[in-house]
Amino acid sequence: MGRDLFTNLSLSVVGGVTLVRGGDGVGKTTLLQVLAGELVADSGELRINQFSLIDHPKEYRAQVFWMDKHSDAFDQISGLEYLAKKQEQFPSFDNVRAAELVKHLGLSEHIDKPLYMLSTGSKRKVWFAAAIASRAPVILIDDPFAALDRSSIDYVHEVLREVGVQKASALIYSHYELTPHIKLEQLVDLDTLSKSSRADKPIKGL
Repeated sequence: MGRDLFTNLSLSVVGGVTLVRGGDGVGKTTLLQVLAGELVADSGELRINQFSLIDHPKEYRAQVFWMDKHSDAFDQISGLEYLAKKQEQFPSFDNVRAAELVKHLGLSEHIDKPLYMLSTGSKRKVWFAAAIASRAPVILIDDPFAALDRSSIDYVHEVLREVGVQKASALIYSHYELTPHIKLEQLVDLDTLSKSSRADKPIKGL
């Protein structure tokens, strides 16, 4: 039998960076999937600007960048083709920014390869590059540091710091601990919520 992960969770996300923090099994990925509209909550409403997921699902999802880090849905195309698909999906997609991200993440030699040929870390770098370049109103990233090399982790930190300052998108990422030097608009601590039988107050921005 399943268990309730979130009860009376109220969250208002603004431009900048929000961290969904918690240990294994507390629901970090599940919460992002709910926000992406991939999983349906038992109750409540999700809304981006004037569009609710229930009443305007297409318009809602059009404002969200989300990529399941375990997905093999795009394995037969190259990283470059994947970026092109995201350019078609998001009107504000920034090709110059995408090229910068590809370069600094060490993807230049691999971006033309089919994604199934890439390592787990390299595939996740492609997802991250697409996410940031998309300039989607809402960007969801499940553990952006997983399987990355040290230099790439440092660069991802730098990019997240920039997003936190610019606040052009509402970027929500999951991780098991606080990340130093990244200005958070909000912290959603699922470890704290999971220790309580209910969370009956809105989560305030920090």
